[in-house]
Amino acid sequence: MNPPLLFDGPADAQVTLLLAHGSGAPMDSPAMNAATTALAAEGLRVARFEFGYMAARRSDGGHRPPPRAETLAPEFYAAIDALKAQGPLVIGGKSMGGRVASMIADDLHARGRVKGLLCLGYPFHPPAKPAQLRTAHLATLRTPTLIYQGSRDPFGTREEVAGYGLSASIRILWLEDGDHDLKPRKRISGFTAADHLATMAVTVRRWTDALER
Repeated sequence: MNPPLLFDGPADAQVTLLLAHGSGAPMDSPAMNAATTALAAEGLRVARFEFGYMAARRSDGGHRPPPRAETLAPEFYAAIDALKAQGPLVIGGKSMGGRVASMIADDLHARGRVKGLLCLGYPFHPPAKPAQLRTAHLATLRTPTLIYQGSRDPFGTREEVAGYGLSASIRILWLEDGDHDLKPRKRISGFTAADHLATMAVTVRRWTDALER
């Protein structure tokens, strides 16, 4: 069964982003809504979908845990098929959603089905477990990739990520004092969450524009 899609942004946009949610919150969580609103305001078409376990939480009110990220790849493929994007497509998502997308990106990019990969807060490791890295496949990733990360993200801080051997196709942009939702502490950083999301969205639009060339 193809997952239902939630759309934002102009229907005639040149580029479509297909984004999946993180492990613990749905596709319309406050963080996903805020990021999507910022991206749509830059003229990008954004489609969101939910993995089956999260959709089941909506229907039965349960709190079933997420399955292993690797097992969700078929659902991401199904969402791409359901989307039927007519123009350039970038896949990705927040946290686990971006991780799942990163596992299938090279296959899709090699077949000309996607132009790039966008990750909002990549989960480089579980919080407080910096030795349990989720980066092996990122060392050889060939798909043009943009990762936006908060500098104090407990899933991978700026200092930690600097020591990883990541592919040259990956560009990481840091949002000062941002957490896993990219939110800064204004009294410390001088920025607001809206500031960071606006910065992110402008950069993503420029990046996707360059991918089309």
